[in-house]
Amino acid sequence: MLSAFGWGFLAASSLILGAAIALVWRMPNRVLGLVMGFGSGVLISAVAYELVLDAFDSSAGNGGVAFGLITGSLVFFVGDELIDRVGGGDRKSPMGKQASGSALAIVLGTVLDGVPESVVLGMTLVGGGSVSAAFLTAVFISNLPESISATSGLAQAGWPRARILGLWTAVALVSGLAALVGFGVFEDASPSSAAYVQAFAGGAILTMLADTMIPEAYEHGGKLVGVVTTIGFGVAFALSALE
Repeated sequence: MLSAFGWGFLAASSLILGAAIALVWRMPNRVLGLVMGFGSGVLISAVAYELVLDAFDSSAGNGGVAFGLITGSLVFFVGDELIDRVGGGDRKSPMGKQASGSALAIVLGTVLDGVPESVVLGMTLVGGGSVSAAFLTAVFISNLPESISATSGLAQAGWPRARILGLWTAVALVSGLAALVGFGVFEDASPSSAAYVQAFAGGAILTMLADTMIPEAYEHGGKLVGVVTTIGFGVAFALSALE
């Protein structure tokens, strides 16, 4: 059970690494946009091959995948909308727009972005299974540009370094706990229930990418983002195919 927490924390530890990078080095916005595009491609591939396809194979065609995708998307959309309204809408901006937002909303929004991935990581350990290297890598890589971008903005908004690092450490710990919950709650779940949760996480992640990460990447990286997104997708697919 503790290994589930460890894997969840490890995947989210790149948030802390990204924050440290951003606090030491001011990454140009164009480079940041390209990195975000690469991370988006990695996550899209992980959703397709590590979540949805896996869920479809174990759902016996009972409609759980379609229902999970749409409910995951709607739950993320509603949660994100509520967080935007209370001041967390610019939590990933590298331009310091967080200054006009709520610290609590920024924290809640950041947690909302990462929890679905962490729950799935914990689920993969059920029944003595092993963590998917492709999915773990996808989550780790995709967290880096998110953290770098948000940290740049938080620093410009006047957040002290200790507070910024504390935020990402707290989110990494919550991610570890979410993985622990994923392991504990779904240890005795039926294959169809697990498939639904995988699809739910996939829907939430895709909505997050389309609503926040990809637009931010294109805004700063330009049309070349399409190329690096495709490269990220290919890299993650190769990792999945090699497992």
